Amino acid sequence: MSNTDTSQSKTNSQTFVQRFSNPTRFMAWSDRLLPWVGGLAAVVLVVGLYAAFFVAPPDYQQGETVRIMFIHVPSAWVSMIAYSVVFIASVGFLVWRHPLADVSAKAAVPIGAAFTLLTLVTGSLWGRPMWGTYWAWDPRLTSVLILFFLYLGLMALRSAMEDEQLGAKLTAVLSIVGVLMLPIIRFSVNWWESIHQQASVVRTGGPSIHWSMLWPLLVMGLGFSLMFLTLHLMAMRNEVMRRRILGLQRARAGQRGTARLQVSE
Repeated sequence: MSNTDTSQSKTNSQTFVQRFSNPTRFMAWSDRLLPWVGGLAAVVLVVGLYAAFFVAPPDYQQGETVRIMFIHVPSAWVSMIAYSVVFIASVGFLVWRHPLADVSAKAAVPIGAAFTLLTLVTGSLWGRPMWGTYWAWDPRLTSVLILFFLYLGLMALRSAMEDEQLGAKLTAVLSIVGVLMLPIIRFSVNWWESIHQQASVVRTGGPSIHWSMLWPLLVMGLGFSLMFLTLHLMAMRNEVMRRRILGLQRARAGQRGTARLQVSE
């Protein structure tokens, strides 16, 4: 490939990235997409909740308490999906320096923290009848708790920085370092002795859950994922509008300062 072709390929790639990450374009297509995604999320969640609580049979060992699984497991999936979004957006921000990537990362953090907290709470409620305790310093539980603290740390770091660009860079770096928690959470039950059950859906040999429980769980997982997408788009739109308002306020303040300087002269 010639240097001209390579340069043209880079230009086309940059143009695509710039078009995709343009805040004005994002506000336009997200405005059209959001009602559909939100509506689909609501429908899937209603179907999933009905199947989880009225169609799926009780477990032969856990009885009715197994229904906590239909909230606990999807929230755990989304807590890791949300951090994956934060990681990818942080890499995009550091590589392309586009503000919309930072907007995506910033918007995903509190949502991911909420789903991680839901994971911890439902896990404790499920653990009490199964393990006889609400909490144990198990590798899986401890690593998820660290992920929750990592989310809180990202929010605290950004809020503590007066310089928004510096805060964005620091949180992006921390997000990239923190992505190591995802494989630790995923394989903690395999690497260390754990009272937490091993993977029963994504595993070698196929799922170990009976189909009568598996399909409601998968529907709930899809519903939670769509709910995260809806909340993420809404949070991104709010952040874009916040930055636009802040930019207008700064521009007006600058105009007033210039006008005062001209009057004094």
